[in-house]
Amino acid sequence: MPNDNFQSLIEKIKQYQPDIVVTLESDKHWEKALTIIEEEYKYNVKCPKDNLYGMHLYSKLPLHNIQLRYLIEKEIPSIHCTILLRSGDTVEAHFLHPAPPSPTENTYSSERDAELIVVANSIKNNKQPTVVTGDLNDVAWSKTTQLFRRLSGLKDPRIGRGMFNTFHANYGFMRWPLDHVFHSPQFDVCAIERLKIQGSDHFALLTHLHLRTSKASTEASEILTQDEEDLITQRMNENNLKIKNHQL
Repeated sequence: MPNDNFQSLIEKIKQYQPDIVVTLESDKHWEKALTIIEEEYKYNVKCPKDNLYGMHLYSKLPLHNIQLRYLIEKEIPSIHCTILLRSGDTVEAHFLHPAPPSPTENTYSSERDAELIVVANSIKNNKQPTVVTGDLNDVAWSKTTQLFRRLSGLKDPRIGRGMFNTFHANYGFMRWPLDHVFHSPQFDVCAIERLKIQGSDHFALLTHLHLRTSKASTEASEILTQDEEDLITQRMNENNLKIKNHQL
């Protein structure tokens, strides 16, 4: 949000021409600046905020079943929709930015963990091609992210390809992979690339996925350990949630 180098992102969008653009921490100033791309990105969902949790979704492809949800915290939004591909196939998509544990926001990771658990539970054993992406404020090897992958049945395309550390963009000696793209097994990964956006403390993550088939995969969510089941129960109880009542 403090970054006002709008042109750097706009130039990257013009150069790479992604089908989907997602901005995080975007406010009304960013929303106004990005109106220039709306001629090409006719389908969009806008949620500007001044609390570092604004989110904007721009798409060249039609969006359906759009939901702007506040799954755990009343000021932390997420976007959920179905994307209609040029082939006529549809992809279920979830765009997230849960709050990190920090002294100024959440002392513990409970809220972030609960949001990831709710989303993972809603898509486990899902037969439709699915993508979950965003700044999850968690590293790829953490207990929570591993639980998310095992519960949802989604794949991490970085495995075997590299770390793709996206934060902090300005400190080469101290970086972590906080921004993620997870996908169901029906996709092939064509490419993943980090892009430098001037003024941003995160690298942008450019990912090219190819839908190989829209048919259901034989893979499903894995059987969880007792420790993982206990963590789910603990996080849901801490947030006064019943997981069966939080389907997307």
